[in-house]
Amino acid sequence: MIEAPTDPAAPAPACPGPWARDYDHPVPWDRAFTPMALPDMLAHTARRYPDQIFLHFLGRRFSYGAIAAKVEAAAEGFRRLGVQRGVKVGLFLPNCPHYVIAYYAIMRAGGTVVNFSPLYTADELAHQVDDAGVETMVCLDLEQLFPAIAEVQARGTLKRLIVGNLAEVLPPLKALAYRMFRSADRAKVGYGRSRLRFADLFTHGPITAAPEIDVHQDIALIQYTGGTTGRPKGALLSHANLSINAAQVHAMDDTPTAHDRILGALPLFHVFANTCVLNRTILAADEIVLMPKFELEDVVRIIPAMKITTLPGVPSMYRALLEHPDIAHVDLTSLRICISGGAPMPKELRDAFVAQTGAKLVEGYGLTESSGVASVNPYDTGGKIGSIGQPMPGTCIVICDQEDPTRILPDGEKGEITLQGPQMMRGYYNRPDADDETFVEGRLRTGDVGYIDEDGYVFIVDRMKDLILVGGFNVYPSALEEVLYAHEAVKEAIVIGIDDRRLGQRPKAFVTLQEGAHVSEADLLGYLNARVGKHERAAAVEIRAELPKTMIGKLSRKELVEKEKARAATAEVVAHAKEG
Repeated sequence: MIEAPTDPAAPAPACPGPWARDYDHPVPWDRAFTPMALPDMLAHTARRYPDQIFLHFLGRRFSYGAIAAKVEAAAEGFRRLGVQRGVKVGLFLPNCPHYVIAYYAIMRAGGTVVNFSPLYTADELAHQVDDAGVETMVCLDLEQLFPAIAEVQARGTLKRLIVGNLAEVLPPLKALAYRMFRSADRAKVGYGRSRLRFADLFTHGPITAAPEIDVHQDIALIQYTGGTTGRPKGALLSHANLSINAAQVHAMDDTPTAHDRILGALPLFHVFANTCVLNRTILAADEIVLMPKFELEDVVRIIPAMKITTLPGVPSMYRALLEHPDIAHVDLTSLRICISGGAPMPKELRDAFVAQTGAKLVEGYGLTESSGVASVNPYDTGGKIGSIGQPMPGTCIVICDQEDPTRILPDGEKGEITLQGPQMMRGYYNRPDADDETFVEGRLRTGDVGYIDEDGYVFIVDRMKDLILVGGFNVYPSALEEVLYAHEAVKEAIVIGIDDRRLGQRPKAFVTLQEGAHVSEADLLGYLNARVGKHERAAAVEIRAELPKTMIGKLSRKELVEKEKARAATAEVVAHAKEG
């Protein structure tokens, strides 16, 4: 195991909690870490381990030395295109070597990376391009992706596309087959002054005039929030924010001889994977088996074949694995650590996964605004079921009053979770109004409601914005969802608030069923309402074939809320028409 750099001169956090005296992680809670420029972090590992394999991608292997050399050359290519301090370059890419190379090369040239989800529509892309002021975008010539970004460029904001293709990062025989038989998968690009080849970045040799990076002031990444309410906002993450969070995550594993091979199935354009899969792996000089996206059959094949040791994922990924018809016969003994984040992990799912696979599965927590990870359960003991664990080293979790966030509540009381630590963002891009709402006395307001127990473990009750107000009473959707998950027929569950003329709001549940399960909506409604308080009783349960999910696979309330509002509005129009 490679030790993460520490900074003994850095001041200890000023807001200790129960974990200051009883910390279950393998390092002291007040341990501080030396920030690094992200491209320097890669260069440092490459100098020490040039021949160590860094990436496995669809059968091709890339060493740390090879990737670092490509980063240096691409940085010069970006520099010649005008990328320097303050210039923002977009990445519209699935998981692939192009992403890794461009990510560090842009920063090496002094620029700032802006991540774009490959799931975005042209309108969503255009909004973020305009908001971030991106003029150059790196993409692939894939037919399923390129037309959307080409449409955005045609609207006039994007001046330049840098376009790669998968053949240039595949093994020779696969590359030949791809060119011969997969031409329909490739869009016609029309290369010219405004559309360059990714390979053109490497024609000038390594960068010779790289700017010095101020790790605290220079922004490495603008990471847009998921936008579950309103338009997404760009979180400004410095080199210090991201490198320290990578070091914090790395410090959670104290296995001295561990050399991890991580399955990179989570999208790198999301902050969870950006920290836990990419930056943390480089800091540890480990390996990433990179998948363009999560494909269940490929995952089931790759884990035993590549002897994957670490699997970061979201609950829906673990559920899919558990439900694979041959999972009992898949060798998962190589797995050391499975880390779940992005959404709450139902206890029933965790217990079933651990029982079936024998793997260790711990839950963590973080936000885009916290560079990815704010807390996690200890790998060794597994921590406490239902908890998001104890905070990362140097990170404070403070519970405050929901109405008055300046009032800090005693341990054990429920309130809004606020965060403070070196991985917290510097603010939102061009949104000082949002900064004023998000920060209170230096702490980041999360919008999550929770409490800290006597051992310093944090439990989330719900999202403040998801609270359902029933006749003046607060109803937490997660409490109802927990009841539904205990029903043997229920596979997934989401509860939202719908308008009610008498009470203001009532809960409504949406569920999917286990394969082969048969139960009526009326029976599920009766089951739920018999197990909750009178004010918590749901107005309805709706069974669906599937539930909406975000880009990383976590269940999403947003679409259901919008459809229910539209349904209610239509019903009101019809009612008025009948009255008229």
